[in-house]
Amino acid sequence: MSSIKILPISGQNIDELLALCPFNAIERCGDGIDINAGCRMCRICLKRRPDIFVLAETQPLAKVNKNDWRGIAVYIEHFNGVIHPVSFELVGKARELAGKTGQPVFCLLIGEQVKPLTAEILEYGVDKVYVYDRSELKHFKIEPYTAVFEDFIKRVRPSGILVGGTSLGRSLAPRVAARFRTGLTADCTILDINENTDIDQIRPAYGGNIMAHIQTPNHRPQFATVRYKIFNAPARAKPTGAVEFCDIAPERLKSAIEILEIRPKEKVRSIEDAETIIVAGKGIKKEADLQMIYELADALDAMTAGTRPLIEQGWFDPRLQIGLSGRTVKPKLIITCGVSGSVQFAAGMQGAENIIAINNDPGAAIFGIAHSAVVGDLYQIVPALLGKIKNGASSP
Repeated sequence: MSSIKILPISGQNIDELLALCPFNAIERCGDGIDINAGCRMCRICLKRRPDIFVLAETQPLAKVNKNDWRGIAVYIEHFNGVIHPVSFELVGKARELAGKTGQPVFCLLIGEQVKPLTAEILEYGVDKVYVYDRSELKHFKIEPYTAVFEDFIKRVRPSGILVGGTSLGRSLAPRVAARFRTGLTADCTILDINENTDIDQIRPAYGGNIMAHIQTPNHRPQFATVRYKIFNAPARAKPTGAVEFCDIAPERLKSAIEILEIRPKEKVRSIEDAETIIVAGKGIKKEADLQMIYELADALDAMTAGTRPLIEQGWFDPRLQIGLSGRTVKPKLIITCGVSGSVQFAAGMQGAENIIAINNDPGAAIFGIAHSAVVGDLYQIVPALLGKIKNGASSP
């Protein structure tokens, strides 16, 4: 396998060298330059400046010394002074993993004037919070945030890193992982750890037909993203951890992105925050039949949601889909109507406190995770249930 090697550049115009690559794979690194993961091996740099760039055969990677990498790190996502709850859920899982191997738990906090957030983070039992607090980091920009994340990893050398499976996390984590030529497992539903600190990253694969156990035994750090509501946040307690403020060279925070304005999206009620959800599945024969689902939801002050087949038919807004390709929910009560219970769907709701499943197939997979199973025709059961709720509400 080939790679691009950089010869000494003393006296060269660095800006001209950076401009050589149409994919922005040449980046400034201290007083020199480096080739990042964006390199497509197009060899344009070789043709234009053969005095600086040469083709070299990549040497086989040596096995990583796992003793040099220690601790589980969590990226803390926040906006307008509020930490995303997925970060605390990941802290809880990090503490569990670290406890099995005697490792510390670290948190990475990036932004401007974020010091007040450290007190809240420490209450969740982390050992140390590393803070990068600069005006250039006020808003999320992929280039400077990646540079800061890279600096943190080189400084701390954590064995594993957990990032929330949010829009921001899914943009940031892969880019950082590529910098270290290491693996990343997205949307993990289960995480465990071995004595040698290899993290067992588990997620459904091949359409949910298998549960893939993914490990990164020869590389560090290990990256995993996890969706909101998959794990539980730990209880808050008196903090015992420390805070370390870190600095980084200003030139590493330069970005080609300029933020002109931030317009907050209109807040809408999300199924992720609902306490009661009624879910319609393939057992619903036609769109008009959803009316009984809506009536049941109204009677229980619940939100409605759908499985992927109904979303694809256009019967529900995509934001109301539950499952790996939709949203993950953890309500107090969820009632599934005509839902078979595929692995993808189950992964998005099995953390609910109470699951009531209605299905006419006694062997439906949904009954394997339901707390209460109702075997029968939903076209008879749902109206009957609705009638009992209404009669109960009207009784003295």
